[in-house]
Amino acid sequence: MAAPMSNVEEIRNRVILGEFGVRNVHTTDFPGNYPGYDDTWNQKKFEQNFKIDIIQMDENTLEFDMVGIDAAIANAFRRILLAEVPTMAVEKVFIYNNTSIIQDEILAHRLGLIPIKADPRLFEYRNAGDEEGTEIDTIQLQLKIKCTRNPRATKDSSDPSELYLNHMVYSKDMKWVPIGNQADVFADASIGPVHDDILLAQLRPGQELDIVMHCVKGIGKDHAKFSPVATASYRLLPEVTLLEPVEGEKAERLKRCFSPGVVEVEDCGGKRVAKVVNSRLDTCSREVLRHDDLKNLVKLGRVRDHFIFSVESTGILAPEVLVSEAVKVLMAKCQKFLSELDSAEME
Repeated sequence: MAAPMSNVEEIRNRVILGEFGVRNVHTTDFPGNYPGYDDTWNQKKFEQNFKIDIIQMDENTLEFDMVGIDAAIANAFRRILLAEVPTMAVEKVFIYNNTSIIQDEILAHRLGLIPIKADPRLFEYRNAGDEEGTEIDTIQLQLKIKCTRNPRATKDSSDPSELYLNHMVYSKDMKWVPIGNQADVFADASIGPVHDDILLAQLRPGQELDIVMHCVKGIGKDHAKFSPVATASYRLLPEVTLLEPVEGEKAERLKRCFSPGVVEVEDCGGKRVAKVVNSRLDTCSREVLRHDDLKNLVKLGRVRDHFIFSVESTGILAPEVLVSEAVKVLMAKCQKFLSELDSAEME
């Protein structure tokens, strides 16, 4: 069992989950709030305490711990990832022919939400009112497809996949049409939809689509289609503390109150004793508080300055790149704020 912390330390460092509420959710670490605690800003101390640990990373997902910061900064990263890291997405749809049953507006909306695999750092923002676009601010895609009957289909077949050709229109049918010198500059980029198997429309013989799309650079706060992440979220590190030894049937029941892997029951001198193995896996359901004989044996909390981040990319950029880009955006915001302060002081 962990050593008990003082009441002041608990208020400053832990969020406590009670049976009918949550305590210590307000920020209290500011100068002069507690006697004997120096909470003035100290950059050296911050650098010593702050750390980032990568827990899991693959092609499209990233889980990492950010320790030693305030919730305001953690939330700033989350909001920047959602709304201020730029991507390329379909902005203008020129429909020259659409004889499918899908209305032009619905089809244009679908096309706009297709993630486009193109590095936004290599493009500029398009000028407002610019209809044509140039090689430095626009990616042009074309969707031109017509459904016909399959002359080789058997007479008794009823399967549309055998009867018709090009009757299913997928995102892979969106072809990149280079503008200017883009064919040379992005020769190895493979510009196009991130996923090839997104269904756009179903056609029947005689129906066709002839569409040109302009993709531009934008950010999520202007439209969700520019958001580079499927989700970006964080949670505080759970902390489960046993206040007394829990044995026998109570230990087994205590184990079932938590997510698998949080509490295990071990043999100790011929007794079955509960032990907290991995608090990180807890979902903070507070199920244990429903048991009158168990709720006073456990303390449920969360570490205030330990954030578990989960970032899931749409595939446009790798999740670790998105996090680094979010850091750059936050740094630019801070620099702008400092510049405004300097300007105000000069006036």
